[in-house]
Amino acid sequence: MVIFAGLLALLLVAPFVLYPVFLMKVLCFALFASALNLLLGFGGLLSFGHAAFFGSASYIAAHAAKAWGLTPELAILLGTGAAGVLGLGIGALAIRRQGIYFAMVTLAFAQMVFFFALQAPFTGGEDGIQAVPRGKLFGILDLTSDFTLYFVVLAIVFGGLLLVYRIIHSPFGQVLKAIRDNEPRSISLGYKVNRYKLAVFVMSASLAGLAGATKAIVFQLASLTDVYWTMSGEVVLMTLLGGMGTVFGPIVGAAIIVTVENYFAGFGAWVTVIQGVIFVVSVLLFREGIVGVIARWTGKSL
Repeated sequence: MVIFAGLLALLLVAPFVLYPVFLMKVLCFALFASALNLLLGFGGLLSFGHAAFFGSASYIAAHAAKAWGLTPELAILLGTGAAGVLGLGIGALAIRRQGIYFAMVTLAFAQMVFFFALQAPFTGGEDGIQAVPRGKLFGILDLTSDFTLYFVVLAIVFGGLLLVYRIIHSPFGQVLKAIRDNEPRSISLGYKVNRYKLAVFVMSASLAGLAGATKAIVFQLASLTDVYWTMSGEVVLMTLLGGMGTVFGPIVGAAIIVTVENYFAGFGAWVTVIQGVIFVVSVLLFREGIVGVIARWTGKSL
């Protein structure tokens, strides 16, 4: 909790030093990576299709805010709920398989969602949904100001991160770790393993949807990039780079990847090469991820 307090203090000061929109992008992807880490790092389930939940929530929130005129909090909640329902449907089928087969099933469903987003009449096709109004929070707080919106996004993301922390350190989280480490033993102890897997899948999908819906309001845009398979790969990279199975690893990984994409954009296509080099170096030198190595050196759980 001391680290959480220090992180919060740092983020409260950050918009006075750095560009608020850049910081909001980091926060949204930090929550997205934490959502995947809940499934992968603590549930032992590798999903290559989490962009489906991130992107679908982005489209739903954007459409609700622009076409239906919903306030931003209702649009975000609707997007999050839609991602949770989608996660329930996909998860109920995906958890019937394990390992690489589970990953491939999630990727297949994600591609189906991508082609739906490409063809559906309300998504705008390749143009996406643009000029999404930010509106007023609860009809009072005007979010057209980047500075004001930053603190709203900070509250949403920080609440999501605290929820992930609580899930991990709950009895439910301990059962998840047991299933991850030794599923046959968990079954022999009487746990309904598939129910736990489905539950954590829906939780992860909902949190990913929360990140995607928030991002749509921040950037006033929902596009095919949000739901494309490369987005799923990118969030896996963030999780592994920061430290899979740690609380703060995905935050660090998201900050590094978003910073590279933002400040090295002038290199064009070489950005992906730079990302690849960072990933290779990280795997060779920090096999547990950056935060994972720090946790091992300090002997503390991070």
